[in-house]
Amino acid sequence: MRIGILTGGGDCPGLNAVIRAVVRHSVKNYSSEVVGYLEGWRGPVENLVMPLTLRTTDSIINKGGTILRTSKCNPFKMERGPERIHESMEKNNLTALIAVGGDETCNIANRMHKEHNLNVVCVPKTIDNDLNATDFTFGFDTAVNVVAEAIDRLHTTAESHNRVLVCEVMGRYAGWIACWGGIAGGADFILVPERPVVINQVVEAIKKCHARGRDYSIVVVAEGARLDTDEPRPVSDNGSGDRAEIVSGVGERLAKLIGEKTGYETRATTLGHIQRGGSPTAFDRVLATRFGVHAVDLVHQNKFGRMVALRGNEVIDVPVEDAVDKLKTLDLELYKVAEVFFG
Repeated sequence: MRIGILTGGGDCPGLNAVIRAVVRHSVKNYSSEVVGYLEGWRGPVENLVMPLTLRTTDSIINKGGTILRTSKCNPFKMERGPERIHESMEKNNLTALIAVGGDETCNIANRMHKEHNLNVVCVPKTIDNDLNATDFTFGFDTAVNVVAEAIDRLHTTAESHNRVLVCEVMGRYAGWIACWGGIAGGADFILVPERPVVINQVVEAIKKCHARGRDYSIVVVAEGARLDTDEPRPVSDNGSGDRAEIVSGVGERLAKLIGEKTGYETRATTLGHIQRGGSPTAFDRVLATRFGVHAVDLVHQNKFGRMVALRGNEVIDVPVEDAVDKLKTLDLELYKVAEVFFG
C-alpha cells in the first residue's frame, strides 16, 4: 500500500513527529510506502510530492514546523480542486491520504470524504486546543510552556520597574492558551474570548494587588478577547476562502485603558508566532507519535472519514464531522480556578 500525508493550516510543534511515526509504522509494520504532499492541500491539487523514507524522517521528532511545509489552501476554491486531488492520488498510486491539521484542514477532509469519496484519515493539530472531539491536540502543550516561560520573564521586569505588563497570547476564538498559560505563570488577571472584558473588574484586581504592597501586576489576554463595549469585529477573506474575524490588538488597547484608569505605568507585549515555533515538548512529541501510529492503523483497517483523538489517556478515533461541527471553547470550570488568583 502507498499512503499520502499532508500538513495543512498553521505550523505547530509536533507535526514532524507525526510524519516520522506515520513513515516508521507504515514501513516497518505494514511494508507500506509513504509519499509526502507539500504545502497542505495545495500539494495534492498541484501534485507537489516528495518521498518519505526511514532515513529522511529518522531525526525529525525534535524539530518544530513541518518538513512538508504548509499552507491554508482550500481546494474547493480552486478550479477542479477535488478532481485534481483524485488525479494526483491515482498518478502516485496512493490508496489513502492522512491529513494533519486543524479545523479548516479537517473540514476540507470531511467534505472530500463525503462529497468526493476520498479515502482520508485526519490527525488533529492546533496550538489553540479548540478542535472538538479530542481532549488535547499536540502543539498546545508547547505553546502553553512558551507562554508560561514568557510570563516568568515578564514578572522580573514588571517587579523591577513597578509596572503593569499585559501579555497578549494566541486564541482567536477560545481561551485555552491564555487560561493554562496564565495559571502556570501566576497571572493576576486572565482575559479570554468566552468572557467579555469588563475593564473595571481588571482595574479593581490590579488595585487590590497594589493595595497589599505588591507594586506590579501581570495581565494575560487572548487575542480574541473583546471589551464588553466593543462592536462585533469585521471579517476578512484570508485567501483560503474562509472568512475570519480581524483581531484588533487587544493587548495594546487594554494596556492603554489600564494605564488611564489606574495611573500605573503599563506596557503590552504580544507573543505572536513565538508560541508556534521551536521544538515540541516531550508531551507533544509523544502525543503526536501516538496519533501518527493510530492514523496508520485506521488506514489499513479501511476506516476512512475518521479522526484520531485523545480521550483521557486513550487514543481513539471519531468521525471527522464530530470534530468540525462546533468549536471547543474553554472549560469555564477551569476559568473559575483561575479567578481564585485574580487580584
